[in-house]
Amino acid sequence: MKEITPDMIKTLRERTGVGMGKCKEALVLSEGDMEKAIDHLRKAGMAAGVKKEGRETKEGLILTGEDKNSLVLAEANVETDFVAQNDRFKHFLHDVAKQSLETKPKNLADLLAQPYFKDKSITIDQYRNLVIQALGENIQLRRLEVVHKHPNSSYGIYSHMGGKLVVVVEISGAADQEGIAKEIAMHVAAENPDYLKAEEIPAHVLAREEEIARSQVQGKPENIVEKIVAGKMKAFSDQVCLVHQKYVKDNTVTVQQFLDICAKKVNKPLAIRCFWRWKVGI
Repeated sequence: MKEITPDMIKTLRERTGVGMGKCKEALVLSEGDMEKAIDHLRKAGMAAGVKKEGRETKEGLILTGEDKNSLVLAEANVETDFVAQNDRFKHFLHDVAKQSLETKPKNLADLLAQPYFKDKSITIDQYRNLVIQALGENIQLRRLEVVHKHPNSSYGIYSHMGGKLVVVVEISGAADQEGIAKEIAMHVAAENPDYLKAEEIPAHVLAREEEIARSQVQGKPENIVEKIVAGKMKAFSDQVCLVHQKYVKDNTVTVQQFLDICAKKVNKPLAIRCFWRWKVGI
């Protein structure tokens, strides 16, 4: 019998969207014949989405789920917004988030290989294929993140554009300030910061910005150049760092100053620990 290689399994997986284990079984049964393996999977009802799997997925939704100890973000992509708004697709994504909360998968591949909690005879990936067959469009789980909550943190979730843009903000210092965290999440959705604070900006990004700034002031006296470049670098940092941005609901204060005001009101040492800003396809 022809040797079944990892590359063959990968190719069949890419062509059919069926899980790696089932692809290997099909190749073994077909003695390494790719087309016969595809026929086997189609006959078994697992590969009706063979041609659909290659189509581009630009639409989709992002869903969050949470319990006392964890929070999940999951994005699934489809070909059209019409299917993205379909209840069957939404139900699929809801099941993905629910299962992820319960099983805490290490990554997306781990989740796809898990038995589906409502029908242990199929995996999540096979469940995805069944939904592809039902809706007639390619469906891809693009990304997944399981956030383990800190006991002294608050989490604000803001969903915009019907789930096409979702932001989560974590604030440390109190476990009961979701409202403040959500206010900042709304700001993140609107202003799209790249980093939390200046210390997080990578050195190569700073070097590029400094090079651009210096090229803009060529010919000026050196002492003036340094001041101008320093000013431009500060302006860049203020633009891309969340805590330094002007707060979208009150541009007389920065986000950090807004949080400081809130912390004083509730008498708790609040600080933004991190944020997630997911947009469909980006």
